Amino acid sequence: QVQLVESGGGLVQPGGSLRLSCAASGITFSIYSMGWFRQAPNKERERVATITSAGSTTYLASVDGRFTISGDNAKSTVYLQMNNLEPEDTAVYYCHVIDGDRWTDYWGQGTQVIVSS
Repeated sequence: QVQLVESGGGLVQPGGSLRLSCAASGITFSIYSMGWFRQAPNKERERVATITSAGSTTYLASVDGRFTISGDNAKSTVYLQMNNLEPEDTAVYYCHVIDGDRWTDYWGQGTQVIVSS
């Protein structure tokens, strides 16, 4: 059974930094990509950043230059370094994995990020 365990969320002041981690277990397939989505109250879930197994990255325009995604294929772990955080970044952040064999996906339970003074 695939499990995605996120950590690193919390409360931070504007301009601060947080690092999210997501460790995947029970992986028996080829991972196509790992990434992060977020959902703020009363808003649609949106893709924040993705990294493929080949190392290609994509970012939501509003976080490009502030957030950095990285991965450790051997550990099936993905990280999201978030710098210069803004109140608009407040959301629940979800880890996401795409199974490259069956083209299905998996989600973590989410970790809350609150940016407030």
